[in-house]
Amino acid sequence: MTTLFLTVGLPGAGKTTRARQLAEEHSALRLTPDEWMLPLFGDPQPAGKRDVLEGRLLWVGLEALKLGTDVILDFGCWSRDERSAIRWLVMSVGASCRLVYVPVDLETQRTRITHRRSTTPDQTFAMSEADLVHWRTQFEEPDATELDGHEVDGHEIGGPPPGWAGWLDWAADRWPSLA
Repeated sequence: MTTLFLTVGLPGAGKTTRARQLAEEHSALRLTPDEWMLPLFGDPQPAGKRDVLEGRLLWVGLEALKLGTDVILDFGCWSRDERSAIRWLVMSVGASCRLVYVPVDLETQRTRITHRRSTTPDQTFAMSEADLVHWRTQFEEPDATELDGHEVDGHEIGGPPPGWAGWLDWAADRWPSLA
């Protein structure tokens, strides 16, 4: 059975470093939106483009899983709903999903982002102290159920948020280019 490894964490946590390690360990396809934004759009954070790009990369990842290739999805996935939708999509193509949570404390995050901006400014986007603090309030840390895989193996991914017929509808709205 093919596996999608989903990295979860805030900017500067080390998700891409971990994704590179996983790709090498599992001979997997690594899909990292940050590496596509600048070449495609000339801007590391163009308004309205990231969700479209993530949708296409998610689509490519699902196709690769169907073909028997493991995939590393290096998105961050701050919300439980995003993670649940991706797990549902992965299960719908007959693959398994493994969350790879990369936690980071605020001081380490600051240090890493400062280093990244000074050494590879063309490969990242500006992040203020206010951004870092605000993002921490938006991030939904995965709980033990998500991390130990019971939710996936037991097929107990709950339903989508109210107002959505299913996870596919929710995902297509979140990532408009998925379908």
